Amino acid sequence: MARNKGRVIAQNKKANHDFFIEETFEAGLVLKGTEIKSIRAGRVNLKDSFATIRKGEAYLHNMHISPYEQGNQFNHEPTRARKLLLHRKEIDKLVGDIQQAGYSLVPLKVYIKNGVAKLLIGLGKGKKKYDKREDMKRKQAKRDMDRAIKESFQQ
Repeated sequence: MARNKGRVIAQNKKANHDFFIEETFEAGLVLKGTEIKSIRAGRVNLKDSFATIRKGEAYLHNMHISPYEQGNQFNHEPTRARKLLLHRKEIDKLVGDIQQAGYSLVPLKVYIKNGVAKLLIGLGKGKKKYDKREDMKRKQAKRDMDRAIKESFQQ
């Protein structure tokens, strides 16, 4: 289970709504030129991004990193596929887990840790519509209980 202690740049809030996240992994990102400057400026979007494993290497697709304003001709393509840096054992484990039905790699957070951009990816199983409704009911019930407890202490 990976735990981050860095400054969070971007989060994929929809991931916990759409997937049951069973395990998380911390991965480095292979970046080009001005991409790290855009990431540090917070110009990253994880919406609709996903990770795949091809030929024993992990790749992140559709993560949008806006071009750096002062980058001129050396700017990068915003949604190019980026290689993820994971240990061989982690990749082998993920390959085995992804081959099971319904599992996928979901990017959860982008953060800076010790001056290096990291990505927290989760191994998730897709939720059905009724699972999402159950979660919403649970969250609403918890909010109602917390509100009732707070009101009882104020009186």
